[in-house]
Amino acid sequence: MKVFLNGETKEVPSGLDLKQLLEHFSLPSQRVAIELNKTVVRRADWPTVKISDADVIEVIHFVGGG
Repeated sequence: MKVFLNGETKEVPSGLDLKQLLEHFSLPSQRVAIELNKTVVRRADWPTVKISDADVIEVIHFVGGG
């Protein structure tokens, strides 16, 4: 199955949820937000939101500064 992750086409196993997607690509789950098809998904919903073929996913990392 192909998805668009942060602007790049990626091949992923079918049936993954958003939490598993982060784990699959070894992405951190802290201080990030996930946007799925232009809708921000609440962290509590990541384990229940399954991804589909051709989904557009943005993982946004928050960086502190001062």
